[in-house]
Amino acid sequence: MLSLKKYKDFAGYSHLVLGGDIGGTNTSLGIFGIKSKKAELLVSFHFRSNELNGLHYAVNEALEYARKNYDLKVSKACFAVAGLLSPDKGISKTTNVKWDVSKKELLNKTPLKKICIINDFEAIGYGLSMLGNKGIKVIKKAKKVDKAPILVIGAGTGLGKTTLIYDRNSKSYVPMPSEAGHTDFAAQTQMEMDLASFIKKYKKIRQAISYEQVLSGQGLINIYMFLRKSGKFKETMLTKEIDISLKPELISKYRKTDKTCKETFRIFKRIYAKFARNFALDCLAWGGVYIAGGIAPKNMEIFDREFVKIFSQSHKLGYALGKVPVYLVLNRNAGLLGAGFRAKFLQ
Repeated sequence: MLSLKKYKDFAGYSHLVLGGDIGGTNTSLGIFGIKSKKAELLVSFHFRSNELNGLHYAVNEALEYARKNYDLKVSKACFAVAGLLSPDKGISKTTNVKWDVSKKELLNKTPLKKICIINDFEAIGYGLSMLGNKGIKVIKKAKKVDKAPILVIGAGTGLGKTTLIYDRNSKSYVPMPSEAGHTDFAAQTQMEMDLASFIKKYKKIRQAISYEQVLSGQGLINIYMFLRKSGKFKETMLTKEIDISLKPELISKYRKTDKTCKETFRIFKRIYAKFARNFALDCLAWGGVYIAGGIAPKNMEIFDREFVKIFSQSHKLGYALGKVPVYLVLNRNAGLLGAGFRAKFLQ
């Protein structure tokens, strides 16, 4: 199903490009106007990823709609995909969608002439330059170090991460692709070890479980089921409702009224803070840590004093973490904006 939002008129732009943000739940496409080396979002199209049989269907529907209704013609595009990108950047193997994204297929099945594919969190990294201070909430105050590395992480359908490195030649930040969400979950407490053991049995995983199994929509379900099976929390009318569908949206909905949901988010928050801390140290993110993804803006209260305290804890480098600012990305179009920003460089 397509939903559309028009932002601006289409006159006065040197040319147009298409940006795409392809996630496990939603696929968003946007037509951007290029003016004075800046990309401005003019109109966006939104689809449910699991209702598509391939990205080309969404692209053709959006381009045809734009052509018929606005007389817009677009030949260049950048697609940000939640999945592993091949070394030649020709195909992205999606992790939570039934179809992959192929540059060759898109060139053959759409009117597009030039295409680039990037990781979804690379796009969010590019998107930060378009957000400025808008759509950003401060979680932990500290002074940024100019041109220092920046970390972007985010839990949603999956778990993503990118590191932005400043390029002195181009005088801009360049995001590095990553699949850190699939690194091993580092359990520290007895509860976390019990949780990891439960998930391995519950999901029938033989190898070590990844961070994505605890920090994502599925992660919320895994933690919730761990608590439900523990027998430590009483069954309620709310848990009965959740047990039928096992949707993370319901766990979020009842996080303030149901004890099981509340404890699910408390565990989720503590693991999230540790994940942020680990990768802030990994890249020495003096330029700041930005938390994006679909879960964070809907559950902002978890980024509280306890989150900041856990983030700042380190046996030897707590003083260094104290100097790292942490921000919450509220603009859910950050990835789409980043894809549009990257598309303007296509020659």
